[in-house]
Amino acid sequence: MPFIQHQKSVFPERYAENASVRYFWAMAHTLTIALFGITRDIVGASSLDLKVAKPTDVAGLLDRLRAEYPRLGELRSLLVAVNQEYAEGSQPLKKGDEIALIPPVAGG
Repeated sequence: MPFIQHQKSVFPERYAENASVRYFWAMAHTLTIALFGITRDIVGASSLDLKVAKPTDVAGLLDRLRAEYPRLGELRSLLVAVNQEYAEGSQPLKKGDEIALIPPVAGG
């Protein structure tokens, strides 16, 4: 019987024994979020790459962002657009979605 050589995993060795971390890396993907106005000022960038576990939705994304950037929770309203359309909290997010945070707009 021939010897079968397995490919080396790209998974970081220090996490090899932690099943929950292995699962997260296997099931995670990155969302890119465009930030405008005050959201850009709060985060300190015009876009944000966020690694999330599958599946996630708009409400889950907002919860995570508000936890990481508490000042986002202070905004009186914050809309999310997915693929250039306003999204409800229950809308699922998938890899490749175009996501934007739209802060309140003051006008005169």
